[in-house]
Amino acid sequence: MKNLTIIVLSIALPMMAMAGNPDAVESKIIEMEKAFNEAYAANQIDTYFSFYTKDATLFFYGERQPVERYHKEWQASIDSGAGVVRNDVSDLEVRVLPGGKAAVASSFIDNSTRSADGEMTTVRAYETNVWQEIDGQWKVVSLHYNEIAEE
Repeated sequence: MKNLTIIVLSIALPMMAMAGNPDAVESKIIEMEKAFNEAYAANQIDTYFSFYTKDATLFFYGERQPVERYHKEWQASIDSGAGVVRNDVSDLEVRVLPGGKAAVASSFIDNSTRSADGEMTTVRAYETNVWQEIDGQWKVVSLHYNEIAEE
């Protein structure tokens, strides 16, 4: 019983400390945002999609789409020879919501992609990700991506 108590406390105490400490949650979300965007930039599809819940709300190019459809479309794009070349994040801001179990991260994105025929496209966008701690893991439950028109 003593060993079980030690195991439970070793898992629960850091989680409880984070829930009561917005700075710790903010640091965790910054770390998660970095890993999320690095996986995207490296075209690591399985890693990138592991950050999403299966039912996340995704909004790209004026429409919502399910994670499954986005995953299939992006996999087909990568399989065709297309891919992300650059995905630089700047001006990242994180707001931890009351209770410490959810946070909103927003940033500017400078993105370059290569089509299957080698054509390069570069855009600047604004992205907002809603993260939620679910069963001890932080997941993206909502993403809104909006390109910024060139002036």
